[in-house]
Amino acid sequence: MTRTKVAIIGSGNIGTDLMIKMLRVSKRLQAAALVGIDPASDGLARAGRMGVAVITDGVDGLISHPQFASIGIIMDATSAKAHIENAAKLAPYGKVIIDLTPAAIGPYVVPAVNLEEHLRAANLNMVTCGGQATIPVIAAVASVTPVLYAEIVASIASKSAGPGTRANIDEFTETTSAAIVEVGGAGHGKAIIVLNPAEPPLLMRDTVLCVTDPLDDSAREKVAGAIEAMVADVAAYVPGYRLKQKVQFSELGADQPLRTLAAELEAATERCQVSVFLEVEGAADYLPAYSGNLDIMTSAAVRVAERIADRFEDELAQSPA
Repeated sequence: MTRTKVAIIGSGNIGTDLMIKMLRVSKRLQAAALVGIDPASDGLARAGRMGVAVITDGVDGLISHPQFASIGIIMDATSAKAHIENAAKLAPYGKVIIDLTPAAIGPYVVPAVNLEEHLRAANLNMVTCGGQATIPVIAAVASVTPVLYAEIVASIASKSAGPGTRANIDEFTETTSAAIVEVGGAGHGKAIIVLNPAEPPLLMRDTVLCVTDPLDDSAREKVAGAIEAMVADVAAYVPGYRLKQKVQFSELGADQPLRTLAAELEAATERCQVSVFLEVEGAADYLPAYSGNLDIMTSAAVRVAERIADRFEDELAQSPA
């Protein structure tokens, strides 16, 4: 089995973690090049020591590099604005691009939910860390009963939020909210991110609230089972992903002002709120364990890249000799 060559754009925390994950864990991917613009960055220095090609003049340098023709997948771990420019430059070359920014040029992809639907997309968007952590849970609830409204709160250690994350807060909330609806299946969605300055830094915590029609005991059991099964699916590629406590159900009376969440929920009727509390601990391949928000992004992106590599292998095997 051959390994698919991957180029990583962005030599910061996320790009460096991607590179190290491929080198240490993946049997399907080869970290062929790390692309940056700061020759003095720690990521590029590590790439050089680990035998990965170092490119210091951005996407233009990648395109002109001797290995470019053999690279099958490109991962972009820069910023939303930079990805738009990078994607435009790479478009003529037919490479598969996995976008770890909130740019959302291509379809939203959450591996445990909809990866198989988008294996042939040219540009796959990994939503956000909050989206990767919470959308599987919303999709699990939606597989049992319609989710009228879903709200997520992603709390991450302030120390794990680098310049790219801080510069893209608006894009984070907009992209995550849209993906809650498009991928998670909720009728309406809202996303909130909290940068927690606690010392020592705390692990990523995610709260998921789903409003549904009333659920009897049988339906509640099915919802809880679907959520637990989905958490296990995500944990298969993000080992530090787990439920903090049992799924909670609470009745919302007809007097609850749900119109503040979504106008369509104004009708005076009873509802049910499904509350799910998650924790994500990073694998500490490169980043500290408290950076679960970054680890879930890189782990999900590696899972996507590996499935695309499988597709390449299948197509090669089926092609005429």
